[in-house]
Amino acid sequence: MTTRGDKRPDAIPAILGEFMNYLEVERGLSPHTVAAYRRDLSRFVGFLSRRGIGTMDDASRADIGEHLLAEKERGQSPASLARALAAVKAFFRFLAAHRFVRADIADVLEAPKKWRHLPEVLTVDEAGRLLAAPDAATLYGRRDRALLEVMYATGVRVSEAAGLRLPDVNLDGGYLRCMGKGSRERIVPLGREARRAIEEYLAEGRPRLARGRAAEELFLTRRGRPFTRLGIWKVVKGYAAKAGIGKEVTPHTLRHSFATHLLSRGADLRVVQEMLGHADIATTQTYTHVDRDRLKSVHKKYHPRG
Repeated sequence: MTTRGDKRPDAIPAILGEFMNYLEVERGLSPHTVAAYRRDLSRFVGFLSRRGIGTMDDASRADIGEHLLAEKERGQSPASLARALAAVKAFFRFLAAHRFVRADIADVLEAPKKWRHLPEVLTVDEAGRLLAAPDAATLYGRRDRALLEVMYATGVRVSEAAGLRLPDVNLDGGYLRCMGKGSRERIVPLGREARRAIEEYLAEGRPRLARGRAAEELFLTRRGRPFTRLGIWKVVKGYAAKAGIGKEVTPHTLRHSFATHLLSRGADLRVVQEMLGHADIATTQTYTHVDRDRLKSVHKKYHPRG
């Protein structure tokens, strides 16, 4: 067994292979359990890889949390999420015991059934700074501003933003058609700023990016290809840093902020549920717990003993 002090496999897949061998040979776990751990950890390792993380020492608790949230959005049950976290925690215990990492960062994490997760959201001011960060006088700035405006204006998932096609956008009607989980189609209003940003991008940006190709996707990379989820993640992260936003900002943060800002201004919960594409309104109700400042101000203003 290699350790941190020896020449060791820094690449995550190599260490994962050692861990699976440890489960089979030293722990004597059943083939079924080992296969489940392998599936769960392969998805976790793939998530880290898409974030550009090449060694386990570079992973953080936030990465683990974001991975589990992504799995939850993918439709994983609480039991599956609990098992996925158990696999990650066992992996980090192994890594720490054999000095592949400096510390076991997963030891304090609670099982998903114990979570009452309040999503990280941007303030309205932070959202404005993020949307203003792209330089709309440049080709990529026009594209990126349109992308950010659409994500904040509609609350689409990152995969849905990457998959938007030109026929999905109705600028005259002011809405876009979105294909969500389970191939469920929904219609979401765009809003003035998002419409304006798309119009400018379509007029002065996308034709240059398409380079004469017949691609239908709305947002194209500098090579004229459709965006990947990781590509959009990098765009969001880059502009969050440029805007000086200190908190962790991901594409999902824009979705959370979209819902929270609507509800904080009195939007009907079921309307927001429809726009987010949630099958269960209980999922949407998560956002009603977020805007604590508004709750306190309303209580102070209207309650007899506020």
